[in-house]
Amino acid sequence: MSRQQQPEQQAPPVQRLQLRYAKRGRLRFTSHRDFSRAFERAVFRARVPMAYSSGFNPHPRISYAGAAPTGSASEAEYLEIALAEVVEPSVVAGALAEALPDGLDVVELVDLGGAAKANLADRLEASRWTMDVSASADDARAAVEQFLARDEVLVERMTKKGLRQLDCRAAVVSLDLAGDQPVGDARLDLVLRHLVPAVRPDDVLTGLRETGGLDAGRAPLLTRLAQGPLRDDGTVGDPFRP
Repeated sequence: MSRQQQPEQQAPPVQRLQLRYAKRGRLRFTSHRDFSRAFERAVFRARVPMAYSSGFNPHPRISYAGAAPTGSASEAEYLEIALAEVVEPSVVAGALAEALPDGLDVVELVDLGGAAKANLADRLEASRWTMDVSASADDARAAVEQFLARDEVLVERMTKKGLRQLDCRAAVVSLDLAGDQPVGDARLDLVLRHLVPAVRPDDVLTGLRETGGLDAGRAPLLTRLAQGPLRDDGTVGDPFRP
């Protein structure tokens, strides 16, 4: 009997790059699975010399961290790629920018060199969001005050593990009206601590409706502005510059 064929062992990566990208416009409706497929196609078209995993089904070494919910816009999505050759980061950034569809945009790329550094996901402790809702500023302010006065606000959301009950108040670091208000609507500024299970901005909107009667409208626009370490003053730092 012949010995079972062993899978090919891939060489270790020689360079690691961390990427910040944005989901804008209609591309905010791209799911995480759709984005990962689009990004792998873009890497192939851009001829980025990716490092691959070992095993019978090698795949490019791409690590995603802290993806925003489908339907949310974002200026602060992150991932890490590992390369089999050393390439100038600006060359990779330019090639990916051309290969990705408009609305999935490269914002910044950081070179980590060849050695593995601290897990990027570990530095994503909180997010800052804006929430544009179809309500007056006065109604939004009153709902925020009632929400923040609570020690606990329980909401329910369907997850992959079934219906879960979440305390959305526990995740809120700060919540207030934003300084720049759109005409006719209200814009809320929200800082969310990343908990397990994760509390999302739409969970907070559910909490605002249940505690303060806020009607956010049919299609509130949720936009992540920043994602990173949570500072002592309650603001969100830059994960590339901890």
